[in-house]
Amino acid sequence: MSRHSRPILQQTGMQSLVRYGADVTLLSTSTSKTISSVFHLNNTSATRELSVYLDGQRLRQECHPTYLGVTLDRTLSYRVHWTKTAGKLKNRNNLLMKLACSTWGTSANTLQSSVLALCYSAAEYCAPVWSRSAHTSQVDVQLNSTMRLISGTLHSTPLPWLPVLSNIEPPALRRKAATDKLVEKIVKHDSWPIQPNILSPPLLSLTSRNPSWLDLQPVDIKSRWKHNWKSAQVVNSHLVCDPTIRQPGFDIPRQQWSLLNRFRTEQGHCGACRRKWRLTDTDLCPCGETQAMSHIVESCSLTKLNGGLSWLHSADEDTVSWLTS
Repeated sequence: MSRHSRPILQQTGMQSLVRYGADVTLLSTSTSKTISSVFHLNNTSATRELSVYLDGQRLRQECHPTYLGVTLDRTLSYRVHWTKTAGKLKNRNNLLMKLACSTWGTSANTLQSSVLALCYSAAEYCAPVWSRSAHTSQVDVQLNSTMRLISGTLHSTPLPWLPVLSNIEPPALRRKAATDKLVEKIVKHDSWPIQPNILSPPLLSLTSRNPSWLDLQPVDIKSRWKHNWKSAQVVNSHLVCDPTIRQPGFDIPRQQWSLLNRFRTEQGHCGACRRKWRLTDTDLCPCGETQAMSHIVESCSLTKLNGGLSWLHSADEDTVSWLTS
């Protein structure tokens, strides 16, 4: 195709688009609301703008157009969309933090319901589109903060503990489940134009890309979560046999719930952790030994609980009374 024939083809294509809008949809095209965008991987032409005309007027080019709530970029990496979503989640986490610190509505049940409605609904919008992007960690960081609000744990808590204590599936598994659900729908509808692209996908031309059709095998979230938990090398993982169920103490008051989870994860305001965080110069307990979270509940002569950490994990009335005192 010669360079001189391209404007003619572009003009013909735009005229066909205008006729389709007028004849089929009975809608007129607004040049002030219509934009043009181009998607490619040529970095040398990243700032180049196309001259696309409609009814004699040049259309404004948008580098990051938004379509159905998803912000696109030139390489379809969805980096801009992730950045916006992460900022939105950060603001909502700040709002939920006020709820978690208040004297009412601070139970784990209330926080979990609020988190699923405010944060996860925004974080998982159109998840099958961008779930395999290389920039998902931006949102995962904010979701980790969200789960810390529910569990009352500290920033140093091992990440595998967060979904277990908040009773919410790990973000990666939730995105995989959403993708599997959409693929199942596509397979059942032969009339959908997207079905051939999923069942008979094109050859992978770029090794850096990770399209969804590379992993169409459905996954049972609970089974995968159990497998990941058993293989995770985290402290006190033996306390939890089934990570998919609510852990004991989910309904106790906020203060005792947070303290219980800090004993479970061994990340709390003890002498060893405070010295590690450079908040104090000594890690000694009043009894004279090194004060770790496990030492407080199991071996300290001043504070130990009969039955130790395993009994504390049950969160019965006696253990809640011990946490309160």
